[in-house]
Amino acid sequence: MSVAAEKVAELLALPIEDRALLVRRLIASLDGGADIDAEAQWREVIDRRSREIEEGAVRCRPVEQALRDIRARLHADPRPS
Repeated sequence: MSVAAEKVAELLALPIEDRALLVRRLIASLDGGADIDAEAQWREVIDRRSREIEEGAVRCRPVEQALRDIRARLHADPRPS
């Protein structure tokens, strides 16, 4: 057995939690790195939207209603009447 095959066999013998961590790290290595500013940008969006709700600048509605409207639009005939 080659050295690489032996290493793979060792890795497969690890406990499931260790294998899961290894898989996450391998997948992350393929993604090309995390966007360092993404967390800060999302925080700004969340803060802004929260303020808009608190100030009454936007109208909220139940998620069920929003999903129903989206589904209706997706299934609507795109041809003008």
